[in-house]
Amino acid sequence: MALPVVLLAGPTASGKTSLAIKLCRALSSGFTAEIVNADSMQIYRFMDIGTAKPTLEERLNVSHHLLDIADPDDPFDAARYLEAARPLVEDLRARFILPLVVGGTGLYMRVLTRGLCSGPPSDPEVKERLVSLESSLGLASLYRDLLLVDPQSAARIHPNDRQRIIRALEVFHIAGTPLSFLQKSHGFTSELFPTVKIFITRERDALYERIDQRVEQMIDAGLKAEVEGLISKGFGPELKPMQSIGYKQMAAHLADRLSLDEARFEIKRETRRYAKRQITWFRGESEFRSFHAEDFEGIYLHIVQSIENLPDQKPRIHR
Repeated sequence: MALPVVLLAGPTASGKTSLAIKLCRALSSGFTAEIVNADSMQIYRFMDIGTAKPTLEERLNVSHHLLDIADPDDPFDAARYLEAARPLVEDLRARFILPLVVGGTGLYMRVLTRGLCSGPPSDPEVKERLVSLESSLGLASLYRDLLLVDPQSAARIHPNDRQRIIRALEVFHIAGTPLSFLQKSHGFTSELFPTVKIFITRERDALYERIDQRVEQMIDAGLKAEVEGLISKGFGPELKPMQSIGYKQMAAHLADRLSLDEARFEIKRETRRYAKRQITWFRGESEFRSFHAEDFEGIYLHIVQSIENLPDQKPRIHR
């Protein structure tokens, strides 16, 4: 009897962590459930406050996987996530443990369940040329080029995401074909194991209020000191994880480029924008079923019924 993989997604600050822990406890009447991280920032060591990583107490209550598996200067992408997550999920399922994959990084969830279309291998000469163009013309110029040659990829990539902009342009120049076309051809249509996909929602005003509260809590909890500690360890502001929301603004504050109030304002604004992008992404993932974040009973019953409807599945779960 093989269990499915449950994916629990939602925008930042929607309440995924607490909901996931509550679900694991409720599902324990039928089998063990463990949490697999699918947040692209929570994989990094030393970055706890700004990533809203589960607390030590939360991790003691329910087993968590794929937290703190890379240093901030260790390049990590969807391919590496797949390499780490796939065997873990398969091992959990083989031991009759329900993997509850939790996070807001849609690409990680997609590659885990459907595989990876990475395009052609990197070409050092092409990449070096693009890096040189960025140095002379700026990242905004490369992003405008991407809008021209691959508008679909550009629509999914943030204008400040240097790595993905350069990779998408590199694929176009190597293959003569947009990365979005290659991904569409790949299709991501064949799932590697049965899944139950859930996306939690909140009213916009309520979500934004939670975001503002979380930012205040992060600052009160010592986000500034966390960023100071990272920099003292040699993890400079130029690193990709240090360019993420919260860390970038606090590093700018430490460098006297932003006041604390300005950093606070920018973190809240950029987090709201990020939440909107997450919502847009998952709206395009039609297999995710939406539930209000407070509808625990509905989410729980959907998981149980989905498991029971799988062929040859008869788990004994108390309702």
